[in-house]
Amino acid sequence: MNATFRQLRLFLSFTEHMSVTATARACHVTQPTVSMQLRELAEAVGMPLYEQIGKRMHLTAAGEALARTARAMVDEWSAFEQEMDAMKGLARGRLRLAVVSTAKYFVPRLLGSFCASHPDIEIALEVLNRDGVVGRLRENRDDLYIMSIPPDDLELERHAFLPNPLEVVAAASHPLAREKRIALERLAPLRFILRERGSGTRLACDRHFRELGFTPDVRLELGSTEAIKQAVAAGMGLSVVSRHALPAHPEDEQLAVLDVEGFPVQSSWWTLYPKGKRLSPIAAVFLEHLQSTAREWQRA
Repeated sequence: MNATFRQLRLFLSFTEHMSVTATARACHVTQPTVSMQLRELAEAVGMPLYEQIGKRMHLTAAGEALARTARAMVDEWSAFEQEMDAMKGLARGRLRLAVVSTAKYFVPRLLGSFCASHPDIEIALEVLNRDGVVGRLRENRDDLYIMSIPPDDLELERHAFLPNPLEVVAAASHPLAREKRIALERLAPLRFILRERGSGTRLACDRHFRELGFTPDVRLELGSTEAIKQAVAAGMGLSVVSRHALPAHPEDEQLAVLDVEGFPVQSSWWTLYPKGKRLSPIAAVFLEHLQSTAREWQRA
């Protein structure tokens, strides 16, 4: 089988975009070039790599297998390039991160300080819901992953680096906003607005409520913490959100953190990667930076 490294890189770009036009644009080549390279690669493999169903492209089983192999080869080459740069006294390359949406409230600060120290490193950041991040983790598509509830069915290297307390919030004008040590049972008649099922916040919240023997009256399920905060501020119900998603003064967003017995829920933010994966030099440096910066935040 004869396949060039250029063809493999182009094919990986195609798996990201699933469009010849978008792949050509991303790789700065013509559409006929993309079509020809994909055709030659399929001939080298001896099987179709993708098929068109309706207006959408889909990878075949052979295409999926090739994508996994090509990704591993490109990752190994990238790690080699970074090692050579390190030997030359250089620090450059690409760091790929996939994080759950709630982490967007603090990850940019981590990246900002890291980029200030390593200006030649390119960052590729994917912000997705938990299912999206877990999907990328299963396919080993990034260097590191950040979430609050790691999947139990994967063998992972796990590093807890930052507390993630979950608070009960209400509109700033809510009668309970000025009370102390609120019994959880008093929330039973009230409506809740929670994240969608499967999100890390919802998983931690549901587990905590089960442990306390409490069943919230869920009025709405939303896929955005920002939308939840807006709905709570409008008086539509209570919610449970990460403290990281709240400003230093919640009243600035017309919100109040309720002093409910059994809260906050104590959870953590984790960095993850598949067990046995060899981190690139840049990923290893970033992991160290993340942990040291998180320790500084907790001491402040």
